[in-house]
Amino acid sequence: MVKVGLTGGIGAGKSEVSRLLAEHGAVIVDADRIAREVVEPGTPGLAAVVAEFGEEVLAPDGSLDRPRLGSLVFADPDRLAALNAIVHPLVGERSAELEREAAAADENAVIVHDVPLLTENGLAPLYDTVVVVDASDETRLDRLVRLRGMAEKEARARMAAQATREERLAVADIVIDNDGPIEALPPRVRTVWEQLSGQRPPAG
Repeated sequence: MVKVGLTGGIGAGKSEVSRLLAEHGAVIVDADRIAREVVEPGTPGLAAVVAEFGEEVLAPDGSLDRPRLGSLVFADPDRLAALNAIVHPLVGERSAELEREAAAADENAVIVHDVPLLTENGLAPLYDTVVVVDASDETRLDRLVRLRGMAEKEARARMAAQATREERLAVADIVIDNDGPIEALPPRVRTVWEQLSGQRPPAG
């Protein structure tokens, strides 16, 4: 088994890299998806979030109102820390469970943990290899505003809530440059996949 940590700042293109690695055969453990699962209606995670932030973060159907919660935490480091203290341990437990399942199914699996806050939470030592998807702050801001329709103020706040580009690059074993057009990305990911799959022990 090869355990990979994949990260990148918002707007860098990490999700597209994750999708391409999955096409090559990687097992993806998606921290964002798990973070949604652990606060679904009826979960202890959602109950803890409501206890911390109040029922105003609930949508009319009882699910988590993510835009509302985001507006509360991304401009306030203390409230963001409170949210992370609830969600991150739950995500870690579920991620470890999925990793064990994948390794049991294939002892030579390349398991890619897609973790947006890998750098911020000091998780780099947990992985055999850390892959950082990199793009300049200017490129990321443009993508968030132009492609995702975010207000520039919100986009800047979300970027500021994350690690700096320099901090992410400092923990990288492999860097995927995604500052250019989308067409340039697949061959770069293919090269990285060859590096990662080459770390697997030979079959038999």
